[in-house]
Amino acid sequence: MKFITVFAALLAYATVALAAEECEVCVKVMDDVRATMTKDASRKKPEIESAIGKYCANEGKTLSAREKKICYYIDPIKRDVAQPFSLGMSSLKVCKRITKSNPEICTVKFPIKTEKLEKKDLSKLRVKQLRQILSERGVECKGCLEKSEFIKKVQDTEHLAGSDEF
Repeated sequence: MKFITVFAALLAYATVALAAEECEVCVKVMDDVRATMTKDASRKKPEIESAIGKYCANEGKTLSAREKKICYYIDPIKRDVAQPFSLGMSSLKVCKRITKSNPEICTVKFPIKTEKLEKKDLSKLRVKQLRQILSERGVECKGCLEKSEFIKKVQDTEHLAGSDEF
């Protein structure tokens, strides 16, 4: 019986971890907005909306291109974001809820870190992730069939690994 309980707990944890990875940029933005607010202010919708506006105004110019993209998606629906946010929902649940109004919100992901990766580290990545790295670099791997060919192409195009800008 204990085994089933432990298994169910691990399964639930894995599900939450995978879901957080799915909306990683949105969750980071929501966590950052929540960190700028007091607990009392996080219960008031107008203050939540103004906090989102201040965060997205980028006064400190510290937002990455992906965070700016999330702000672009969230700006027209601030009120829809403020409702679940004011109820104290977790950032992941807020992101999942607003994804219903704009499905592109959870598709924004941080780039895969490739600096200082060796061949043995690249071999742990999936082919889908290797393709994503190549597409972020603007490279196509025509004729690549084997995983080893994708790894070699990623290593050959290491010099093209640029900044976070689109």
